Amino acid sequence: MSDTQDQSDDDLAAAWGAATDAQTPVDSAQAARELNQSEIDNLLGFDTGPADGEARTGMQKIISSGLVSYERLPMLEIVFDRLVRIMSTSLRNFTSDNVEVGIDNILSLRFGDYLNSIPLPAMLAVFKAEEWDNHGLMVIDSAMIYSIVDVLLGGRRGTAAMRIEGRPYTSIERSLVERLIEVVLADLSTSFDPLCPVTFRFERLEVNPRFATISRLSNAAILARLRIDMEDRGGRVELLLPYATLEPVRELLLQQFMGEKFGRDSIWETHLAEQLWHTEVELSVVLDEQTMRLADVIAFKPGQQLLLNTVPGGAVSVRCGSVALFEGRMGQKNNNVAVKIERELVRPASPDRF
Repeated sequence: MSDTQDQSDDDLAAAWGAATDAQTPVDSAQAARELNQSEIDNLLGFDTGPADGEARTGMQKIISSGLVSYERLPMLEIVFDRLVRIMSTSLRNFTSDNVEVGIDNILSLRFGDYLNSIPLPAMLAVFKAEEWDNHGLMVIDSAMIYSIVDVLLGGRRGTAAMRIEGRPYTSIERSLVERLIEVVLADLSTSFDPLCPVTFRFERLEVNPRFATISRLSNAAILARLRIDMEDRGGRVELLLPYATLEPVRELLLQQFMGEKFGRDSIWETHLAEQLWHTEVELSVVLDEQTMRLADVIAFKPGQQLLLNTVPGGAVSVRCGSVALFEGRMGQKNNNVAVKIERELVRPASPDRF
């Protein structure tokens, strides 16, 4: 009896151990399972990203609450489009090569976040907007630096630019990149000309982002990423303009636009000018002006004569409302009283007049 009981106990223990061993890998795998990136994005609300005009969800509202979208400055996108067209021509003349320039994207971000995201090594050019009395930042990545050096020094076409990482840039490389920066800044000034005249002046070239801090790290800025292709060579140039730099022309950048007229509607202007030529105005000929008491005016009676201080053929004033326009002389033509205009009166400048 005891042997049979011991054998049944051993069989039960073996079955229990086998079941435990079979279940342990599954439980440990479930316990060690981690969320992948897509599941994290779905949890935080970053699954697909809201389209334009859709409401943001999840953590996006918190993260993006302090930023200002560049779409609030519609004219700025036209300025950058104009910059791309001008740079395509100027860089072809500068490099004597076939150059294509395009905009990857335009976005708003915090200045500190951008400094931390700059891929090094790179060259950071600090420039100043003279008329706006503020600064901007231009970043040339490593690929663009070696490409422009290779092109300007006569590198062969069809071969990629040689990149030697891990060493500081030489004075020759810095000098050639500064020439490229001067060309881009001149084109950027030209791009703003239809909106407002501004001169962007190159100040200094840095390789450490800490030394290129031109704004507070928490301030918002607009970043435009430009892609420059020279056949099989090329790179990226990034332009960063803090909102504080654009503040003097903020009202102009808020304007709506039509083509490159920058807010002007030529059709409406022409229509308004044509209608003004057909507008009827009433002119009055003033023979004389006198200052009298109200009691004397009330005492006027029918048939009473008023003596004017104007002699026959004397000068009279032609007015529109209270504005004196011309000076002329009274006369008669075809049995009608007429006025011959002799000269135009110069109206004094008014502080309210634009």
